[in-house]
Amino acid sequence: MTKMTATTDGSRRVVSHEQVVRAGVEHFLERSTLDMEALAGGMAISRATLYRVAGSRDALLEAVLAAVTTTMFDEARAVRTESGFDGVVEVSRHFGEQLRSPVLARFLRLDAEAAGRILFTPAGGVHESAVAAQIEVFRETGVAAQLPDDADLGRIAYLYVRMVGTFLYSEFFTGRRADFDELIPSLRALLNQPD
Repeated sequence: MTKMTATTDGSRRVVSHEQVVRAGVEHFLERSTLDMEALAGGMAISRATLYRVAGSRDALLEAVLAAVTTTMFDEARAVRTESGFDGVVEVSRHFGEQLRSPVLARFLRLDAEAAGRILFTPAGGVHESAVAAQIEVFRETGVAAQLPDDADLGRIAYLYVRMVGTFLYSEFFTGRRADFDELIPSLRALLNQPD
């Protein structure tokens, strides 16, 4: 979606959804939150225009968090050295380390209600993109080929993401550092991987 907006000199310029999301990502990484008024000011557009293009704060926050987590997931996939189940776990461990960033920790602390709606519900785009990325990890590592022919890869990826996400994010709420090794037996069982 693209909207025209008046600039301070009265001229018109086009603002796309992609530009708003990019600016939102930068804003989020600097502030650990999304202040729509400050973001609009930083983009030199009105708040009304920002809302017309973004839809709502939650919609923009969802797009921003999806972009941030996709980047983190891509980085975790890029450093993978193992294949099979070990490769899947390697990606998840690296992603988990990235989640420990001060930016995300502060966001979860400052905006826990929005984080709960956007990060922890399957209805959110963040969860959907994580499941799609996890399916690719299963394929890249060869785990998908090891599953039974009748296995529902999408369902398995959904469960995997829910298990890993719940485990990793629990650290922010309990204050207890998550030891990924505690989760491995459950992940191994989900993926029908022998010890």
